[in-house]
Amino acid sequence: MLRYDSALHDQWHPAALSEHVAKKPVPVTVLGEAVVLFRSEAGVRALRDLCVHRGVPLSLGMVNQGELVCAYHGWRYDSEGRCVCIPSLSAGQTIPPKARTQSYACMELYGVIWICLSEPRTPMPPIYGRIDDKLLAIRMGPYPVKATAPRVIENFLDVSHLMFVHEGLLGDPEHAEINDYSVHAAGEGLRTDEIVVYQPDPDGRGLGVYNRYIYEIFSPLCVKLFKQPTDKDEQFHLFLVVLPETETTCTAFMLQYRNYAADVPDRVFVDFQNRLLEQDRIIVEAQQPELLPLDLQAELHLRCDRLSIAYRRMLKELGVTIGTA
Repeated sequence: MLRYDSALHDQWHPAALSEHVAKKPVPVTVLGEAVVLFRSEAGVRALRDLCVHRGVPLSLGMVNQGELVCAYHGWRYDSEGRCVCIPSLSAGQTIPPKARTQSYACMELYGVIWICLSEPRTPMPPIYGRIDDKLLAIRMGPYPVKATAPRVIENFLDVSHLMFVHEGLLGDPEHAEINDYSVHAAGEGLRTDEIVVYQPDPDGRGLGVYNRYIYEIFSPLCVKLFKQPTDKDEQFHLFLVVLPETETTCTAFMLQYRNYAADVPDRVFVDFQNRLLEQDRIIVEAQQPELLPLDLQAELHLRCDRLSIAYRRMLKELGVTIGTA
């Protein structure tokens, strides 16, 4: 397990899409901790991925009648991590009280499984209450990235890379200038003014347009952009939430919400986002230093980088240490 980071250990982190946790246990890594997800009658549960008997990952086993069965000696664990059956014990023998593995806070929300390793700072994940259920919803990912979680978030917040990394899609080098904008406090997070960007193909439908975006930061690893509609009836929201696995690896998940193009198959939007994430992955995996510098003197910043600057200041104020320098 990584060093304790008080700013991240009490946060809700996305661990898997709901459909990926079905009949079999699913292993994930959260802040260096091996965790196993499985479904019981009470819903999805999260335990430390370790049988306390001989140290075998519980994710190698199976789920039977809502209990997690170790593949090595058949020990069975309930949804709270208690061992409720040891097949090798004689009838009448008591299961040792220490025969249990750690359980973690876990919930299923908006088609995503969320985990918190310690007492959650908030009762619900940061996107709760920020989604209009009337909009068309698409969940995208998981996107494994060999880079720090803050690097992936900052890349999403970086407007001026759109014209070059995503040329012909989200931007055009001939329209690279970024309008002046400010970043404001918004609750415990941040919010920008409108940022106007010309985009040849912003969502995979091949329709070029000047979009007016506003970015919001809800927590260290949960952000959103939404389009200021030129037509009041058109809405677009894109959330990015990132799971910090280790110091320098993470997995990204995206949730898109819109009220247009109902006749366009979801696959069009998913394939488009997959293409964008692959373009971004190549960049962020090559960035140096690997850890995001929170010292603003360590790199050169421009006025168009105001959101990145504000994000780094936020991480420093919150005391985020994992993935930062």
